[in-house]
Amino acid sequence: MGPVTAGVLQLLALIGALAVVHAPLGNHMARVYSSPKHLRVEKWIYKGIGADPDTEMRWTAYLRGVLAFSFAGVLFLYLLQRVQGVLPGSLGFDSVEPAQAFNTAASFVANTNWQSYYGEQTMGHVVQTAGLAVQNFVSAAVGMAVAVALVRGFARARTGELGNFWSDLVRGVIRVLLPLAVLGALVLVACGVIQNFSGIHEVGQFFNGHGLGGPQQWNGGAVASQEVIKELGTNGGGYFNANSAHPFENPTPFTNLFEIFLILLIPVSLTRTFGVMVGSVRQGYAILATMATIWVGFVALMMWTEFAHQGAALQAAGGAMEGKELRFGVGGSSIFAVTTTLTSTGAVDSFHSSYTGFGGGITMLGMMLGEIAPGGVGSGLYGMLIMAIIAVFIAGLMVGRTPEYLGKKIGPREIKLAAVYILITPALVLVFTSLSMALPTPPNSMLNPGAHGFSEVLYAFTSAANNNGSAFAGLNANTDWFNTTTGLAMLLGRFLPMVFVLALAGSLAGQQPVPATAGTLRTEKPMFTGLLVGAILIIVGLTYFPVLALGPLAEGLA
Repeated sequence: MGPVTAGVLQLLALIGALAVVHAPLGNHMARVYSSPKHLRVEKWIYKGIGADPDTEMRWTAYLRGVLAFSFAGVLFLYLLQRVQGVLPGSLGFDSVEPAQAFNTAASFVANTNWQSYYGEQTMGHVVQTAGLAVQNFVSAAVGMAVAVALVRGFARARTGELGNFWSDLVRGVIRVLLPLAVLGALVLVACGVIQNFSGIHEVGQFFNGHGLGGPQQWNGGAVASQEVIKELGTNGGGYFNANSAHPFENPTPFTNLFEIFLILLIPVSLTRTFGVMVGSVRQGYAILATMATIWVGFVALMMWTEFAHQGAALQAAGGAMEGKELRFGVGGSSIFAVTTTLTSTGAVDSFHSSYTGFGGGITMLGMMLGEIAPGGVGSGLYGMLIMAIIAVFIAGLMVGRTPEYLGKKIGPREIKLAAVYILITPALVLVFTSLSMALPTPPNSMLNPGAHGFSEVLYAFTSAANNNGSAFAGLNANTDWFNTTTGLAMLLGRFLPMVFVLALAGSLAGQQPVPATAGTLRTEKPMFTGLLVGAILIIVGLTYFPVLALGPLAEGLA
């Protein structure tokens, strides 16, 4: 079997598996967020934190809950890293330096998992499990809660109430993420991913190209339990520096495909949850079709660029194999790279800096779309719904009608909130990239000169502001400048958009639905899916084309 055929078969198997679980999991999540009943363990948690899960919140109260919980998470994780040196299970590692501790705390609370450190040489067992892994669960649950609040804004009428943040947060962890994570971890352990609390082992010497080098040291760790939630919650931070290219995290082609499945599982199924909660499953299918069209198109483009046999080395290897694991090949690596950058995951099983010029550009463009195809857990759905509002507004301008979506009028307030939402991330990316290139010292962190070096910096801030977390591999981001600026980009890129999403949800929930007429745009039809895809690509293209021309496009055409 040729490598191209193998890649296509993996793609088809993945689509089939997602099609099987889409409706059952989506229906389950709709029940989770609609049920009036609380589990016993949930009641214990509410009592412990002093929250009343039955109190309905307006959008301002819901936002205060999101921000307060997340601020507490940043503070706790920062302090945990700063005292690591005196904690048991630290493996002898020192406490983390202040700038890096802030960056890591911001990263994991913002569901980004950008890592400017070597995981196996910096973090002990306590920080990995009690700090990073816990944030992988709760940061994902926060994104799901905000998405559900926006869905309720469409589904409810003449009320400003969006549900209860604490109830949505706890239910997302207890009823959705934890059960799936347990099942997924068992699969990974059965397939060879390690799960232990062993220390550091010397495993002999390694060959450095000239002779025997020094001894090689390997860590143990609770890898499977963290690996599963890093993918399932679209977090992405690896236990080891090599991330999902490391055999302790991702040992076989099957685990590679399974981890891609975990990344896509909840974002794809949330479209069904959306359809059920608004009372029209076909609306959910329209959103899913938009996501699938973009995702499949990007995978096809990535495979084409990486399989293109230009040059003797690529012809001999059967594709652009630099930076890719032989056990995954070009096909598996391409699917993983597209999936991790079109969601907010950021995990990598290959190194994006080693992709072809156009291949690296595809990974960047996936993040620049806003990671909405299918996007991060929760954030992908609310990002796509914002773009749907923009699309119906464009359609309304073309036919001279007041735009409507799901029976709710899109007036000046709603379109202003949506417009500000789509401007926040590009502003963060472009401003921080410009400052890094203009100041004298940040460019010293670039490994490569010219267009490729510029791409390293552009990729870093695109990844941070879009809460992706993957790196272009080559940029030394462990400096005070990059630790501070990427940390700010991650926090602002995560929580500023949530302000406008929740404000929009409150505005929509207060409206009285308008009945559909013969002139109403049918947003469940393929025509609207095409309009939505076109609007996304045009808006992103106009925003980012100039900066892409300076980096990956210039390198690809060289």
